[in-house]
Amino acid sequence: MPISSKIKPCLWFDTQAEEAARFYASVFRNSEIVQVTRRPKGVTGPEGEVLLVSFRLEGQEFLALNGGPQFPHTEAVSLLVECADQAEIDYFWDKLTSGGGKPVQCGWLKDRFGVSWQVVPRGLDRFFKDPGKAERVMAAVMEMVKLDVAAMEAAAK
Repeated sequence: MPISSKIKPCLWFDTQAEEAARFYASVFRNSEIVQVTRRPKGVTGPEGEVLLVSFRLEGQEFLALNGGPQFPHTEAVSLLVECADQAEIDYFWDKLTSGGGKPVQCGWLKDRFGVSWQVVPRGLDRFFKDPGKAERVMAAVMEMVKLDVAAMEAAAK
């Protein structure tokens, strides 16, 4: 049984909280929808529509809130996915950009709901411990959209 987190990211959506949570739970293993809460009478918005969705992705707890259109997602907050290898980077990249998501640059993408993600190799900091390597790797990364681990390793050498 997962341990309850003291800090839970809450993602604000216009009306797509349940759709987004179900999509994310389908992309990540060990994920589940925990609870769907509908608007009770007297709460702003149509009674009975989804208000909150509690869900877990790889053990991390999240909330998705249908709060209306006034607060769209921005790149100021992103979710980072650490991947074991290039195959895993490719998997998450393809899944998260599917259905209208958009590749950005340097391993960043926006999914179809407008949420920003960074899909990176696990241990990314290994490329940045040596200033010379860091400069070469960053130059390579700045030319990439989806990260290419082999190209990053070649640049580090």
